[in-house]
Amino acid sequence: MTQKKVDHYSDIVLKIGLDESNIPVEIQWQAQDNPNPDGPQLCKAFLLSLFDETNKDTLKIDLWTSEMQMIEMDRFMFQTLRGLADTYLRATNNNKLFAEMQQFITYFGEQTEILPKDNSLSIE
Repeated sequence: MTQKKVDHYSDIVLKIGLDESNIPVEIQWQAQDNPNPDGPQLCKAFLLSLFDETNKDTLKIDLWTSEMQMIEMDRFMFQTLRGLADTYLRATNNNKLFAEMQQFITYFGEQTEILPKDNSLSIE
């Protein structure tokens, strides 16, 4: 594989505010290519996955603040799963596995009440 020449770099900055027990209480992020005129933006959680080319392994950082509520985590995970499925489809064009992923995502959404439950299969 040939290495492409880098035209420029762009920074994405994450700042994590920790309490005395090293628990995240504030997360700020800022992207150089999408500057917010009000400065860094606050968020309650982030997931970062990096594929290590040398070791062929995924490195992860998953953080959320102590203020994140369970319903917010459910919604965050649901939306993340949807995004991962979309990314997988764009990267692989594997429609069969994408459809199976969508089935689980729908199940997850229903179980967490992010989506209304499909009662079409219920027996009365």
